Amino acid sequence: QVQLVESGGGLVQAGGSLRLSCATSGSILIIKAMGWYRQAPGKQRELVATLTRGGSTNYADSVKGRFTISRDNAKNTLYLQMNSLKPEEAAVYFCNGEGVVAGNWWGQGTQVTVSS
Repeated sequence: QVQLVESGGGLVQAGGSLRLSCATSGSILIIKAMGWYRQAPGKQRELVATLTRGGSTNYADSVKGRFTISRDNAKNTLYLQMNSLKPEEAAVYFCNGEGVVAGNWWGQGTQVTVSS
């Protein structure tokens, strides 16, 4: 019912910035909560940031003060602004959405590479 498509990943030098986008196939308002997760090779997927429909945000301690999660309701798009990127944060970044009634959807991910 809902399709999520990430974009904006790429190669950046340590200390640089990227903005990731997650476009939804329908209204972002039918999703109770959305979030960004990342998964490095050989590691489990971990939470980066979440944003509820009501606007509440949560961040992993490691990214607080550097990353910002936001949305554009008119464009049905979720964003993750990442500043001061560190080499250890290279990973595939995934967008996730939880439906108001039911459903949990994942995008295919976008690769972020941080060079030292």
